[in-house]
Amino acid sequence: MSDAHPIRSHEPGLSVGARIIAVLVLVAIGAVSAWFQHDARHQSAEPRTEFTAHNPPAGLPTALTTGQHLRWSGCTSPSTARTGYDCATMKTPLDYRKPDGRTIGVALIRRKATGPNSRRIGSLVLNFGGPGVSGVVGLPEFLNQYEPLLDRYDLVSFDPRGVGATIPVHCVQTAGDTGDAGTDACPGHSRALLPYVSTSRTARDLDLMRYLLGDERLHYFGVSYGTALGAVYAHLYPSHVGRLVLEASVDPTEDLDEKQLSQVKAVQAAFDRFAVYCAAHIRHCPTGDGPEEAARRMARLADRLKKKPAPAGTGKHLDADDLAYAVGKRLGRGKDGWTPLAKALIALIDHNDGRPLSKGVDVSGSADRATPPPDDSRDALVAITCADSSLRPGFERLDRDQARIKAASPVFGATWSSGVYLCYDWPFDGEHTTLQVNADGAAPVLVVGGTGDPTTPYAGARNMAHALGEGVGVLLTAREEGHGTYPHNRCVAEKIDRYLRTGRTPAPGTVCRGSMS
Repeated sequence: MSDAHPIRSHEPGLSVGARIIAVLVLVAIGAVSAWFQHDARHQSAEPRTEFTAHNPPAGLPTALTTGQHLRWSGCTSPSTARTGYDCATMKTPLDYRKPDGRTIGVALIRRKATGPNSRRIGSLVLNFGGPGVSGVVGLPEFLNQYEPLLDRYDLVSFDPRGVGATIPVHCVQTAGDTGDAGTDACPGHSRALLPYVSTSRTARDLDLMRYLLGDERLHYFGVSYGTALGAVYAHLYPSHVGRLVLEASVDPTEDLDEKQLSQVKAVQAAFDRFAVYCAAHIRHCPTGDGPEEAARRMARLADRLKKKPAPAGTGKHLDADDLAYAVGKRLGRGKDGWTPLAKALIALIDHNDGRPLSKGVDVSGSADRATPPPDDSRDALVAITCADSSLRPGFERLDRDQARIKAASPVFGATWSSGVYLCYDWPFDGEHTTLQVNADGAAPVLVVGGTGDPTTPYAGARNMAHALGEGVGVLLTAREEGHGTYPHNRCVAEKIDRYLRTGRTPAPGTVCRGSMS
């Protein structure tokens, strides 16, 4: 599924594909927003001992297992990784049903552990969300989050299938294309790759990666969509599960349409809490005296932006769909983002200035959507989501689901509702209706959920912990606003760090207090 992912409403001149992709990006980038780059501590001068695993993935040719060695060297891209990082390419089958057939290269990046060899546990593989987020770009960008773990782990990330440097999918139309973006353009550009970018195939890549990194068991930290990938791995390889953290977990019991409905309800609830706070604490609150007045004011603002989008800097404009998208993303930053959100709305309402609200958000505006994005993250999000989901609804269900989503949220419903069209005419079958994550026999997996998460609602974390199986899924609850709680919630950070260092999970039912306490 896409743990993400907002959709654009029906406006003249705006393709369904473009609307879908633009809204879908919310969750994908929501999983990684508000993180800042920071240099790691100096590497240890002690000679390094490499680890060796003795349990290669079954069914693969020896040329890919015992005959393959990762050749780490300095990274040339991105520019932020040119100092202190190593990069490598892992060969893996394009089609695991034909393991002796065509291979692909999976792009990897590593930051070596800084602690002594005697204390090093192995590699901690990170996935920052999406689907569609590049780990090669993400590790340098978000290193500060995980720096405390560098004394015990090499930090490793990668570009999943369809993303970045790993068989990238290209869907969004360019100046030479005549069709819609998304479901129309993907097959035209990347038809040969689309059947092979599902989460289950990336999970199989993870097991080969684990072996080549020298670990008998996979140690993994997945955020948002990354929790789906980690849970699928645990289902496929329960005996290879080491220390797995699933943070801001998706809900494995919901299909794609149910996820969209749950998400729009969650983001509306977060906005209502913001409106209550704004009315009580912010002078000249732009949303008025509470949630009902906030919904009316946002509707008037959206109508104004439909008629005339607001300037958003560098030639871009912010329209009604961008308004919902930008507000939703800022709600994902938690309570610390509420005062900046209020100020940004004041600038937009009073001065027609869309720059503060759109800062750090990929807004485009209806006049600018012919310009392709700078990377393939949106394309990968569509392709991976549709490779995973088997839903191909007819028009009767599309109309019904769209109406349900619109009715569920006065502020975000219209924009989110176009998401029902995401995969309806996708040219290939998806793998499942809901995620298969039962991992009986696996080591304990730590599942973390925030009660105020507007992107992956808290119920998803509860359901994930249960679905992993008795004695496997361990739920850690954070009474916290925002999408994701690590590391800014100190209690959550302490519990996760201790688990990753020692393997000891928190006691069942543990609750960390935060901004909602």
